Amino acid sequence: MRQNLIPQLLTIALLVTIPAAAAAGPPDFPATTDEKFDPVAVGSYSGDHAAIYAHIDQNLDAHLSQLQRWLRQRSISAQNDGILEMAEMLRSDLESMGFAEAELVETSGHPGVWGYYDAGADKTLVIYLMYDVQPVDPEDWESPPFAAEVIDHPLGRVIMARAATNQKGPERAFFNALDSILAVEGTLPVNLMIAAEGEEEIGSPNYPEVIAKYEDRLRSADGVFFPFNSQDPKGDVSMFLGVKGILYFELEARGNETGGPKQAEIHGSLKAMVDAPVLRLIQAIASMTTVDGNTITIPGYYDPIRAPTHEEETLINTQLDDWAGQELLMKQAFAVDKFADDLTGRDLLMRYLYTTTLNVDGIWGGYTEEGTKTILPHMATAKMDSRLAPNQKPDEALALIRKHLEDNGFGDLEIRQLSGYPPAQTSVSAPLVQAAIRVYNKYGLTPDVTPRIGGSAPYYVFTDLGLPLIAGGIGHGSGAHAPNEYMVVEPKEGSAVAGLAEIEKFYVDLLYALAE
Repeated sequence: MRQNLIPQLLTIALLVTIPAAAAAGPPDFPATTDEKFDPVAVGSYSGDHAAIYAHIDQNLDAHLSQLQRWLRQRSISAQNDGILEMAEMLRSDLESMGFAEAELVETSGHPGVWGYYDAGADKTLVIYLMYDVQPVDPEDWESPPFAAEVIDHPLGRVIMARAATNQKGPERAFFNALDSILAVEGTLPVNLMIAAEGEEEIGSPNYPEVIAKYEDRLRSADGVFFPFNSQDPKGDVSMFLGVKGILYFELEARGNETGGPKQAEIHGSLKAMVDAPVLRLIQAIASMTTVDGNTITIPGYYDPIRAPTHEEETLINTQLDDWAGQELLMKQAFAVDKFADDLTGRDLLMRYLYTTTLNVDGIWGGYTEEGTKTILPHMATAKMDSRLAPNQKPDEALALIRKHLEDNGFGDLEIRQLSGYPPAQTSVSAPLVQAAIRVYNKYGLTPDVTPRIGGSAPYYVFTDLGLPLIAGGIGHGSGAHAPNEYMVVEPKEGSAVAGLAEIEKFYVDLLYALAE
């Protein structure tokens, strides 16, 4: 009995000492300046395109129907449901608007869509689009997720559908704006390149193939724009200039020559004699963080993260003016009583923007149905993700995870990378960013400009080419990835949230502001 207990005790001791030895903690970047960025000082766009605005107003019913047409077309990338049909719908719409190039782009997965409109203009704008959507559980919805009905809502009249706000709603609204410009002026104020993908919701694994085909031409552009509903329910605007990267992987433990059943589950009583892969997976995951899960204990994992630049600090300082209120709203929205490590204020904001994460998205193995089934499963699997802060790279992060597992006796676990790409960043001084701020100011919606968000998107494919990228626009929607996703099309009286007509007029002004 003593001989059997010794390795168990050694294992426990090892797991206890790993965090203590390696848990240096997330980076701490104290403030180095109290200077603030003032978006009002950028000025306001003064252009007035009355004829185009009037065309939008006169054709608003038709424009709403265009949103419904897109939203009623299924395009669930994870299930390959309606993907080709949606890609062809997008391609056909480009062709109908007069794009000289409008083509499907074959990839190793779902096709991309490329379009080019030559307006003979001095400036060229790339439009990043995603035409895929998340899966749905129809029984959870107030209105069928692909019916795209306009219904009453506390914020006014909304269109409810999968992708209403993420991302087909604002994307088709942008195309509506193009339709009106073309109908009135006969051409566009800038040249446009459309670079769309159908795999954003599954990690954009093959989008680089689309970019590679047109890389030389893309490098000649002046920036990249992603149509986006940027208003919150009160009408306030947030503008982010970057995203974190991501590493997404599966970690799996199976019975093998070192122990555990290799072919199938066995009787639970046999745990007295046989190793348990489920427990091994749990211990492996636990070894990678402190007990509370808030500090990554993988040696060197935090090391690449860079400090904020002076420009980024000025943006952070401005954001802190309203951060206390944002904290309260986030607690209410997320239904949490406190944030990790009891952080508040600047410390919390910096943790969100300038540190990495290690998260378990799902874990399974063995019997999970009603009642009892006493078994010892032969395998267990977890899906995990790590949001990557500036200067982290997915390949390097995965290598550190793998080395940590090997060094601590878990080298037999299988790691399968499912997705991964680095962070991306754009400077607030880029002409595209300045143009957008001027247009926001025209609408009396001074934006809250933040260096980045904690989420991830494949913006690096553009920023690595030296192209600034922003997601922007007015309008409000919510429920992305969730039931009852919506986008406001007719705000209630007195609301500061933009309706569909104003959303489209903003896009018109942005294109002309960039052309200046």
